[in-house]
Amino acid sequence: MEQNLTYEVAYQELAQIANDIETESVSVDVLAAKVKRASELITFCQTKLKSTETEVNKIIAQMENSNPKQ
Repeated sequence: MEQNLTYEVAYQELAQIANDIETESVSVDVLAAKVKRASELITFCQTKLKSTETEVNKIIAQMENSNPKQ
């Protein structure tokens, strides 16, 4: 996976692949490559979402610990 790939770019590429497949504008010759790329993009997006969720949860926990309720 590319170093500079962002979630937004990956999502847009994935949406384009899905659209191409749905509209049958992908030839049989490249279908397997498109499906493989889609799989890679899905994995990238899932990983990015999970890491973002973990980071947000850490930040929230830090905020709650530094601001104890009275």
